[in-house]
Amino acid sequence: MKRLFSILAIAGIMAFGTVNANAYTTTTTATTVATITQDEETPAPAEELGFHQELKKRFIEGGPGFMGIVLLCLILGLAIAIERIIFLNLSTTNTKKLTQSVEDALASGGVEAAKEVCRNTKGPVASIFYQGLDRTDEGLDAVEKAVVAYGGVQMGQLEKNVSWISLFIALAPMLGFMGTVIGMIQAFDKIEAAGDMQPSLVAGGIKVALLTTVFGLIVAIILQIFYNYIIAKIDSIVNDMEDASITLMDLLIRNKK
Repeated sequence: MKRLFSILAIAGIMAFGTVNANAYTTTTTATTVATITQDEETPAPAEELGFHQELKKRFIEGGPGFMGIVLLCLILGLAIAIERIIFLNLSTTNTKKLTQSVEDALASGGVEAAKEVCRNTKGPVASIFYQGLDRTDEGLDAVEKAVVAYGGVQMGQLEKNVSWISLFIALAPMLGFMGTVIGMIQAFDKIEAAGDMQPSLVAGGIKVALLTTVFGLIVAIILQIFYNYIIAKIDSIVNDMEDASITLMDLLIRNKK
């Protein structure tokens, strides 16, 4: 009997343990399925794009046609602007130091010594000084005419290709507006073909159309900043040239005496 009770007890314990294990497995499985189902139903958070990825995405959405032309305006405009900035910075001269050196050379070694100083100095001011000193034998009137004429030549070199930047500043937004108009026409063509005023057709077409305008305005703003800096730099150099020309004439008049 004891053995029989022992066997029944062991069988009962095993049966109870199996039921509990099955219940635990069923509960765990249900919980896992519920979690998976919930994860599937809950949309994953949208991955945030970086600035470059967002810019690339918007550029592609705007269409390669007009967006490519606007991008070309930006590249060419920046190339010309950077070249002009480098040239203008190299053309900037310490006018006071140069004038003092020329005055000292005139006092110690005469016109030839002053011309040598101008040869060894870069920039339009030194070139104007050299052209004026080279005409000293012909009189002060010839010196003044040479300075004025060569000043005009140097100003033309300073302003070289600057008009192209202003062209790209005007062209970029106009191309953007044209892309917008063409995009709006295409959107209305889709509405006409569909025969229904669907918001998705209108919103998609308008979004693509406006992207060209946005990029055109961005290009114009960037180039306008560079253009204003270049114009201010040119005005500063031209003012130095005019002041230096007057100073040169005063130096030559004092030396003549």
